[in-house]
Order: sequence, then structure tokens, then C-alpha cells
Amino acid sequence: MSMISTPSGLQAVRNLKLQNGKILLIEKSSSASATPDTPPCHTLVKILLKPAVCSNIFVEIHLPEPQHWNGRFLGLGNGGAAGSINPAIFTKPLRDGYAAASTDLGTSPNPDSGIGNREVWKDFGFRATHLMTLAAKEVIRAFYGREPAFSYFSGSSTGGQQALQEAQRYPEDYDGILAQLPAHCRTPLHAYFLWNFQILQKCPFSAEQEANVIAAGNEYMAPREIPTIAGKFISDPRCTPADIEAVVALAMKKDASLTPEHAEALRLLFGGPVHATTGERIFDGLPFGSTFDIARGNLYLFRWVFGKERDLMTINFAGDIDTYTAELGPWLNAENPDLSRFEQHGGKLIITSGSADSCVPYHATLNYYEQAAEKAGSLEHLRKFCLFYLIPGMSHGPGPGINQLPDLLNLLTRWRENAEFPGTLSGERVEEGSPHLQLPIPPYPEKNGPALKIISGPRGGVSRIAARFLPPAEA
Repeated sequence: MSMISTPSGLQAVRNLKLQNGKILLIEKSSSASATPDTPPCHTLVKILLKPAVCSNIFVEIHLPEPQHWNGRFLGLGNGGAAGSINPAIFTKPLRDGYAAASTDLGTSPNPDSGIGNREVWKDFGFRATHLMTLAAKEVIRAFYGREPAFSYFSGSSTGGQQALQEAQRYPEDYDGILAQLPAHCRTPLHAYFLWNFQILQKCPFSAEQEANVIAAGNEYMAPREIPTIAGKFISDPRCTPADIEAVVALAMKKDASLTPEHAEALRLLFGGPVHATTGERIFDGLPFGSTFDIARGNLYLFRWVFGKERDLMTINFAGDIDTYTAELGPWLNAENPDLSRFEQHGGKLIITSGSADSCVPYHATLNYYEQAAEKAGSLEHLRKFCLFYLIPGMSHGPGPGINQLPDLLNLLTRWRENAEFPGTLSGERVEEGSPHLQLPIPPYPEKNGPALKIISGPRGGVSRIAARFLPPAEA
């Protein structure tokens, strides 16, 4: 980056005194030869926030030139255990004129920073995102001499957890929030990861066996799908115990190498974790038609509670899971269904899940949306400010189905600012640069019916997590 002259806005930023924080760097870049993959000329501000002695939150704020600012602020979510900030996430927002910010969530240099450190749990769970937002707005005021006209947040996976924490805990931070594939049901989700990890360590599946299990799920659910996708992927993977038994039987028939031990492992994987003593539901299971690989990682939360020396295979789903839930649940989970304060603020919220996502399965988010509808008084009332889309065949990355959506942030801003209801999305399956499949994607509970006619789909249909695995949020 090359240094150029310092305008008065930069000096105002230099003079800022941030509560519980300090500015580490102010740098102005010149990118005259900017391409779609590189950001235009902008100012970078790096901040360190320490709301507690054991906190260490890094924040980056990227500011387009005043003449190119669209008047909006965009908070950007992180992914996984965070711990760093990817500069590439700022390129498109800057080119679109947003002043944008993101945070490492206080988990640098690696996830083990959270071992026994309750302040990191709070920062990762909710505090870092809120403090980033406050600091970014201060910097924006100083740099441009005025408040942003509108503030938006966009995040996926862990960023989706951040998004829903903001809507629930700090409803006045943002005017519109986009929560994609949100890992909001955090401690039960990681219990699901551990459940799958232990099962697959004891009973591994070869790549061919896994492929045959996936094919069995797709084949069994095909009669419930529209012809263009039947047998290829599953748009609505909701299932019953009888369906699980049928898919296991079909998989055994398709692959003679699968043993009775594999059959029992599949019942446990598709059934999902339950408490070993009480039988209470902790999380639902692996969705039919989805891969095993991304459903058994991300086990760092157990190190946070039990330490790095604990053998993960010895963590039980009785007393150990109770301890884990009590320690982390109040800080990490974003499960409060009361969105009334966000609605009163005028906020708009779009939530998405992928039907083939086994990393952050759809069912906890569908369940949350149903509870939010109950709290709002009706689904019709909730849909005035909050929509949920279940994206057919989308995974947590490349999947068997839809892999391209319209610009959801653009739809969100138009909904919030111009009252343009997003309605049905246009989804595509793009391969080698060309669309191979196009599907309309209506908001839940509507779904594609015969001849792509949108029909009213069923409500609910997933198991509810026992309340004690979702302890009340703490500040």
C-alpha cells in the first residue's frame, strides 16, 4: 500500500479515543488499477479492543473514499473458530460503496485461546461483534462527518451465529441482517459434531460406502421431489424414524459391504445425539443425502471446557455434556425467539439454510424459525420482517444442488429501505460457468410442487431440542 495525503477525516479518526480499545493502524491505499478481485482506493483502520483483561479482539474497518461511499455500514461475519480476518471479504463491499468492518472474534492466534477463558467465550459468542459495531460506527462518524444512513450485517456459519446474536441481544445495532447457514444453536451443534466423530471413529465408512448411503437417501426421497431433481438431491429432507429405517435398509441393499455395525451407526447418525441417561433430544441427525466429512469436525469447544489433554472419545453424553452445556451455552447460543425489539427498530431479517448441509444442518434453524413465529403470534406476522429460505441441495460449500443465489444483501437493503418484499428467490445450479438447473425458491413453508407450482408446505417436522440444552442467554 502506498501512502498519500491525509485528509481531515483521517485526522479525526486519529484523534478518536475508543472505550476499552485503541487504534493500531490507519493506512490509506491507492488501487488505481483495481479489478473485480482487488478493492478500490480506501482507508484501512485496525483496532484492538479489550473489554476484559483476558480479551484480545482485533477489528478491521475498511472505508471507501467519501465520494464513493453509499452512506451505509456493513458488518461482516467470520467463519469457523475465527481467529483472523480475511481481507478478501472486503473487496465486493468496498466496490459497492459500503464502509465495512469485521472482527477475529477474539480467538487469535488459534481456537485454544478459549481454553478455560470465559472472556473469550463471551467475545466469540456475542461481545466482539457488538463492540466491533460500536467502534466501526465511531470511526465512520469521524471519517465521513456523519452517521451511516443504514447499517446492515451479513454473515454465514459462525457469521450467522453473529447475525442472530445481534438481532436478539442488540436489536438497534443493525437495520437489516442476513444470516446464512447460521451456526446459532452452537453448543448442541458441536455436540452433534462430537456424536458423529465418536460414531465414525468406531465404525468408519469408505468413500464408496458413504457415496452409496448418500445415493440411498436420494433414491428413497425421490418420490417426494419434483421430477427435475428427484434422485439427484433432496429439497426437503425432513424425515421420520420409519424413513430412517427405510434408508438404512436401502443402503444395505445397495452396498453388500455394509455390515450390521454400519447399519447401527447409520441409525445413530441419522437419529442424532440424545442424552445417554434421560434420552432427551440434544440435536437432530445427519440430513439424508449429505456428506459425512463436514459433520464431524470443529471439536475445539470441548477443549475450551475439558482442556486439550482430554481424549474426545471419552466425553460422554450424560454428565459431560451437561457440564459442557452449562459452561458454554449461555454465551454461545443465539436461541431467543423473541425478535420483537428488532421488529420495533424496523429491522428486516433474512435467514437461509441448505437442505444438504451436514455441517450446520437446517433442522435447528427451521425449529428456531417456528419458535419465533410462535413468539410473534403467527407465521404471517413474523414474515412481515423475518423470512427463512431452505435452499434445495445447498451444502456448507459446494453441494449437489443449488449453488448460486441472487444478491441477498441487495434484496435485504431494498426490503428495508424501499419495502420491496423479497418473495421467491431464483436459484441456479451453475457448472463450468453455465446454469444447468434453475429453481424458484419460495420462503418457508412454501415449496416447489408439481410442474414447479409453488405450494404450501408442511410446518415443523423436526424434533425440538430439549430446553435444558439451550440455557437462557447471559450478558
